[in-house]
Formats: sequence, C-alpha cells, structure tokens
Amino acid sequence: MKAYQDGIAKLTSADSVVLGISVDTMERNARFAKNLNLAFPLLSDDKLLVSQAYGVLNPQSQFANRATFVVDKKGVIQHIEEGNGAIDPTGAVEMCSMLKSKETK
Repeated sequence: MKAYQDGIAKLTSADSVVLGISVDTMERNARFAKNLNLAFPLLSDDKLLVSQAYGVLNPQSQFANRATFVVDKKGVIQHIEEGNGAIDPTGAVEMCSMLKSKETK
C-alpha cells in the first residue's frame, strides 16, 4: 500500500482511481490507512466476497492473495499482477497510462 501511496500522483495523472481492499475489518483498515496516511480508500472485504469473486481468495487461510487489478471505465479487467509483483505499482501505472492514451485518440 505504501508504494501505491508514494505513486498516487502517477496514477491520478493517468485519470485513475486507486482503491485498496483488505479482508480485515473496517476498523483495522481505518487504523492501517491512518498509519500510512493513505490518500485513497481502503475498503473492507471481511466477508471475503470480493476476494472470492476476483479469484484471489486463499480458502485455507481465509486471506486474499496479494493482487493488483486495473479495471477500465467499462468495468473490464485489463491488467492483473499477483504476488510480490503486486507490491510495485509500476505495471498498474503503465497500464493506466496506456488506457488513458487510447481514450484520447
């Protein structure tokens, strides 16, 4: 999350909205977001519905695997990064910039 916070300007300049989603409760997410001074919402998926729908739920541990999804304005997933690659926002920034470029043509 910290890397996304640090790169928020690049994402917003690409006409993108950043949302974080965690399986933790709203209260834990609020504390975490405050500690990191996040400028984007950190949503709670404590019922695990979003994690399951996006295919990142680890059913044994009841936690979501780390993943980044870039969803276009039509609601279509255009890019997915999973695991340690999802920590670095570079791929998401590049995809968002590419999508913005396509829109302006």
